[in-house]
Amino acid sequence: MIRHIRYFILVFAALGVAVAFMSNQTTSTTAATIAANPLLDKWTGPHGGIPPFDKVKVSDFKPALEAAMAENLREVEEIANQAAAPTFENTIVALEKSGQTLARVSTIYYLWAANMSSDEYGKVEAEMDPRLAGHADKITQNEKLFKRIEAVYNAESKNRMVRGERYRLAWLYHKNFVRAGAKLDAAKKSRLSEINQSLAGHFTKFSQNLLGDETQVWLTLDSEADLAGMSQAYKDAAAAAAASKNLSGKWIIRNTRSSVDPFLTNSTRRDLREKVWKMFVNRGDNGDARDTNKIIPEILKLRIERAKLLGYETHAHWRLENAMAKTPENAMKLMEGVWPAAIARVKEEVADMQALADKEGAKIKIEPWDYRFYMEKVRKDRYDLDQNEVSKYLQLDKIREAMFWMAGEIFNFSFSPTSGIPVFHPDVSVYEVKDKTTGKHVGLWYFDPYARDGKRSGAWMNEYRQQSRVDGDVTVIVSNNSNFVKGKPGEPVLISWDDAETMFHEFGHAIHGLSSNVTYPSLSGPNVARDYVEFPSQILEHWMSTPEVLNKFALHYQTGKPIPADLVAKIVKADTFNQGFATTEYLASALVDMKMHLAGDVTIDPDKFERETLNALGMPKELVMRHRTPQFGHVFASDGYSAGYYSYLWSDVLTADAYGAFTEAGGPYDKKIGAKLKKEIFSVGNTVDPAEAYRNFRGRDPIVDALMIKRGFPTSKK
Repeated sequence: MIRHIRYFILVFAALGVAVAFMSNQTTSTTAATIAANPLLDKWTGPHGGIPPFDKVKVSDFKPALEAAMAENLREVEEIANQAAAPTFENTIVALEKSGQTLARVSTIYYLWAANMSSDEYGKVEAEMDPRLAGHADKITQNEKLFKRIEAVYNAESKNRMVRGERYRLAWLYHKNFVRAGAKLDAAKKSRLSEINQSLAGHFTKFSQNLLGDETQVWLTLDSEADLAGMSQAYKDAAAAAAASKNLSGKWIIRNTRSSVDPFLTNSTRRDLREKVWKMFVNRGDNGDARDTNKIIPEILKLRIERAKLLGYETHAHWRLENAMAKTPENAMKLMEGVWPAAIARVKEEVADMQALADKEGAKIKIEPWDYRFYMEKVRKDRYDLDQNEVSKYLQLDKIREAMFWMAGEIFNFSFSPTSGIPVFHPDVSVYEVKDKTTGKHVGLWYFDPYARDGKRSGAWMNEYRQQSRVDGDVTVIVSNNSNFVKGKPGEPVLISWDDAETMFHEFGHAIHGLSSNVTYPSLSGPNVARDYVEFPSQILEHWMSTPEVLNKFALHYQTGKPIPADLVAKIVKADTFNQGFATTEYLASALVDMKMHLAGDVTIDPDKFERETLNALGMPKELVMRHRTPQFGHVFASDGYSAGYYSYLWSDVLTADAYGAFTEAGGPYDKKIGAKLKKEIFSVGNTVDPAEAYRNFRGRDPIVDALMIKRGFPTSKK
């Protein structure tokens, strides 16, 4: 998952995301406060400047945002009110260069929300996020500014084929301003701004409630016997987590996926698996002060009202207009085409698990808290493959090294650790990225791998600074963030195969940013359509399982010996195992998301809607949505993936088909295909329409059957 931190006017106007812009509100910020605020300073140090994480105080955020917004307002007003006729340089380029102070401040502000949240920060966030959403509207609703943008767009359109990147940027500005309400009358603009500010407040509340359930709820275990079936490394991590809560002599299971999934997979205590499963799937749905079910209907009502104000049938139609899918109907067609094969496979998987449970004399009926546990039993029985045995060869640090090596082979990048660069937490490490051939500095990569209180769950990529050349040669700063659980000091952290693939996935987002080679920041790197942005990340997952990576970096944590060839063969043979579960839990979330946003102007009870929609779809009762509605942060913590969670499946059509270019050329490390992938996909950002970019790489449109083959499902040709 990608989380953009650095703000750009047109990108976030397009996404409808509440982000930091300028304000003309009167504030109490004093000149002395501004002068003493380190967040307002230009980034100094090596590589064009680095974030001053060592100087951050939560109390500085509000005055820094206010001062930066006031400065940005003056910049935008100067652009809008200048006497000179509008040109690409004095309007579009000027906007690209504006807001630098606010960009730096908001980068750190949003990073704190995801990685270092606290009660003190939460109060600032609750106040500032709605104001920041209103500030965004001050730009897109500036009539003089929009007239200049429209004039430039019309001029650039006359010679669009020659102007290339210039035209693309002018088109994007114009399109996104229109989509954000630039052509509405005054009354509708006012209401639209009220909606955006209200949504921002709801997003913040949803995020804080979810974070509260993930950090303030856990299962305490009193005896090591309660951890039967778990590895020693997991036990050590659970004990360390308990110690951090002043529960010495006990063990706790955190309410995050990185703690829950291994427990559900390996624990032989069925009663505790049920407790852990219910704890996790009921996040945001406990009828307490952190329950999100009252927030969601308000978000949905505001979204449909906004869509209708803007002239769209539903929020989904507004969101998908600029996506590759173009319409909700196209996205639904893909999802509904895959759904029958997915649930049919689940039926087979459940039958296999039930048969094995019966054979063992378990005398149970497979329930959702049994799925992962018996799934592994079936895997071992059918393929003689034990994922716990595989994990012994998957050390977190070694997988990181594997990613670096792969990036060198495919993208010609080298990664080397740096020192003396400020970080926001001691767990964070920083690496310099260079071009292997020339030695030229490309960017910085921050790695934040471990779970902690105040950090949201999951794994993601952030951009702290995007590549551009419009105002000098600006290099990239990116991060990858995960939630692995620390074990004992000095001992390697062992991860699952799925976790290793997720690392490669998120690293793909980082490589997308690092590979960017464009002029204008708003077209840089991952600033592409939502259902295209997951393509560069998902394709990199394929390299995790290549023999070259496994032989070099899948080393036993005790002996240092590489993973045995026969174990690799078992992994390859079981490649499509459990795809029913993986596809169905994901697709259920994507379908509920889309259907909820296609429902129109109705009041929705989230739990009821989820239950009735899944029943109508024939959702297997042995599993649940990967992200149940009350905890669906992708959709309700921002507009980011709203009516857009289908994007992972859409992008995987591209992924499966594109990887075929390597296999057809003779292997995943083919230099010619690798260079073409970087040139046509990773480096062009949003300077080219995504469909055109894909055709430039593959020579044709993607073939959907490649997705079905990848997942082991029947294809249309069978």
